[in-house]
Amino acid sequence: MNLSVDFAGVEMKNPVTTASGTFGSGAEFAEFVDLNELGAVTTKGVANVPWEGNPTPRVCETYGGMLNAIGLQNPGIDLFIDRDIPFLKKYDTKIIVNVCGHAPEEYLAVVERLADEPIDMMEINISCPNVNAGFLAFGQDAKHVEELTAQIKKIAKQPIIMKLTPNVTDITEIAKAAEAGGADALSLINTLTGMKIDINRRTFAVANKTGGVSGPVVHPIAVRMVYQTAQAVNIPIIGMGGIATPEDAIEMILAGASAVSVGTANFYNPNATIEIIDGIEAYMKKNGFESVKDMVGIVK
Repeated sequence: MNLSVDFAGVEMKNPVTTASGTFGSGAEFAEFVDLNELGAVTTKGVANVPWEGNPTPRVCETYGGMLNAIGLQNPGIDLFIDRDIPFLKKYDTKIIVNVCGHAPEEYLAVVERLADEPIDMMEINISCPNVNAGFLAFGQDAKHVEELTAQIKKIAKQPIIMKLTPNVTDITEIAKAAEAGGADALSLINTLTGMKIDINRRTFAVANKTGGVSGPVVHPIAVRMVYQTAQAVNIPIIGMGGIATPEDAIEMILAGASAVSVGTANFYNPNATIEIIDGIEAYMKKNGFESVKDMVGIVK
């Protein structure tokens, strides 16, 4: 029985990675999780310069999940290359670097810096607001997605995963645009835009007013979008959104994801990724699956 997956030409020892922004750059969780066990570590978003993020408060609990408006706070590409890549290279796992930017040139600056670094893939966060398009997220406009993907592919030396926002009318339109632009893979879903009001203070629970909803509450939506996307494109998918148990991950794989990403669950169960890897293996044994590939998208 084989847990390994060939994802966009990269051999992962199993189909489980971490969702960007929920696992730091690996170091924060290394005491709790043996990073050698993971198929890959996906880092938090990295920009061309340090970002301060949004004012506080910027996280709160919601029914079945959480709301975050961190604003992609990060120390920038220089520190990331000097500190985080060398740390992750000590482990036998693949490295997926999440890239964010406010404008195409910001993404391209990071992609260019990472081209010759010893990382395995890049995940492009196109849920960031585009300062050149009235702050509409890049990922909400199919034309922008195709253009940005094509620009990145011209200079990238690693496979490119475009991370899709669910805050759109038709996810398949965006997925097809990324594929047309030359994306090697897709990951979805990013968070759903939500709001929480503190009725006692009569104000917003996060200073930004809105934030991204994640956790088990979004899982059925994520499964539906992964299924639709898998039907629409011919490139592999990392499925994410509310995966907290092996069952959640298996559901994503059956819907069409070749790999899965665990996010919010890491916060309340730091061992979630390991439990999910073990649970996928147990399911395969019990149901006679020889490889993960045999499970991908078999529910039509």
